[in-house]
Amino acid sequence: MKSDFLVIGSGSAGLSFALKVADNATVTVVTKGKLNECNTNYAQGGICSVTYAPDTFEKHIEDTLVCGAGKCDPKAVELVVRNAPRSAEDLIRWGTRFDRREDGGFDLHREGGHSEHRILHYQDLTGAEIERALIEQVRNHPNITILEEHFAVDLLTQHHLGEIVTRHTRGLACFGAYILDTKTNEIFTALAKFTVVAAGGCGNIYNTTTNPHVATGDGIAMCHRAKANTENMQYIQFHPTALYHPGERPSFLITEAMRGYGAVLRLQNGKEFMHKYHPMKSLAPRDVVARSIDHELKIRGEEFVYLDVTHMPAEETKHHFPNIYEKCLSIGIDITKDMIPVCPAAHYCCGGVKVDYNGESSIRRLYVLGESSCTGLHGANRLASNSLTEAFVYSDIAAHHALAKLDKVDFQEGIPDWDFEGTAEAEEMVLVMQDRKELRSIMSNYVGIVRSNLRLDRALKRLAVIWQETEELYNRTKPCRELCELRNMIAVAYLTIKQARECKESVGLHYTIDYPPQKKE
Repeated sequence: MKSDFLVIGSGSAGLSFALKVADNATVTVVTKGKLNECNTNYAQGGICSVTYAPDTFEKHIEDTLVCGAGKCDPKAVELVVRNAPRSAEDLIRWGTRFDRREDGGFDLHREGGHSEHRILHYQDLTGAEIERALIEQVRNHPNITILEEHFAVDLLTQHHLGEIVTRHTRGLACFGAYILDTKTNEIFTALAKFTVVAAGGCGNIYNTTTNPHVATGDGIAMCHRAKANTENMQYIQFHPTALYHPGERPSFLITEAMRGYGAVLRLQNGKEFMHKYHPMKSLAPRDVVARSIDHELKIRGEEFVYLDVTHMPAEETKHHFPNIYEKCLSIGIDITKDMIPVCPAAHYCCGGVKVDYNGESSIRRLYVLGESSCTGLHGANRLASNSLTEAFVYSDIAAHHALAKLDKVDFQEGIPDWDFEGTAEAEEMVLVMQDRKELRSIMSNYVGIVRSNLRLDRALKRLAVIWQETEELYNRTKPCRELCELRNMIAVAYLTIKQARECKESVGLHYTIDYPPQKKE
């Protein structure tokens, strides 16, 4: 099949890009599950944008730079912040409903690390509301073809024309992808003038994550195999307040907006503790809060702390956080009367495929957007709710950049069909499931919130065994979704460990006991 644009992923970045180009081109959207199975659908907080005084672009930029621990790209930060209002306008035009005050202005939330209220939201279900609006628009557009339950296995480059390709190959370009129909396990070739990878994050390489099951690092992994550059993979953000409910996957997120609203973190004995770690207390940046909770849990031998919102007006709490209220009530916790048990969970990857200010990777004709990309906005630690903003801003910029080149690009012919020769049907799935469990255990125990050289070296050795087993299995087996996901998880885990070992300092989300942070004079 052929289309002007092949978009891999159905979250905010992929769908907004599709809508931006569809009036002038044909688009195929590929998603391995249903359209709404993505991180966007689980995002509770919102999209941050400067809308009115006393907030300013300068304040938003400064908050982002401070939270990013000196590792942000200042140009990317300014690019996103100054274009955020236009992205909010696009969302409203597409039908997204944001909560408003009686006077018609936006009802803005404030989250950790923000100096002002600037989070546009829809109750505590902002991501689901955004995704609803985008899906409705995409389904109704005549130029967009949607392929649900289809898995992008590998990107097509000169490698598939018989050339030897490295990360230093000049003129390396992307021509589309091999696509697996997960219902039939058949693979077909999807050619495109431009390919957009917006396949989300990689939270499922850890035991505990707020990400949906589909977040297995597919986009980052396939770009890595195609020889695209990646960076900042060591900066894995753990959300400090996931609902502690053993056995539930994904972990239910307790939005950071609840702490902005007035909730306070407490130990199991009821005492506050965040004042020991940061002057902003419970509103400190996420990396500080997650590390602080992790430290308190380890020294006490406990598995959770409490988030206390019982001192706030009950009806107001239920109005602002209806989804959280209902979820907690379903397991016997009335958040207006009972404290909420929480613990950190893998939440967001600040690194990914390195892109330029147009969202284009080191491979020509390949754009990478959303959590699969590394724009430089987040640095070493993401400021709350900057991720959706980044996705929409860069999707808009990438769409304009690609459309300007559309007439100058042709489809690449001569790509061979997928070669099934020498492979058999999948063997016992227990082999895949066991390796997946081991990988998650390795990452959680050795490459979590606090790291060390010894832990990282051990993780790499253990991962090498799983990689070898999986590659042997892959080479003799017809691809299936579960096996392809495992390969991708291994690749992303490797990149995370490798780049963590190369980082000889504790900064932002990467904290190692071998290089403790320098105390400020």
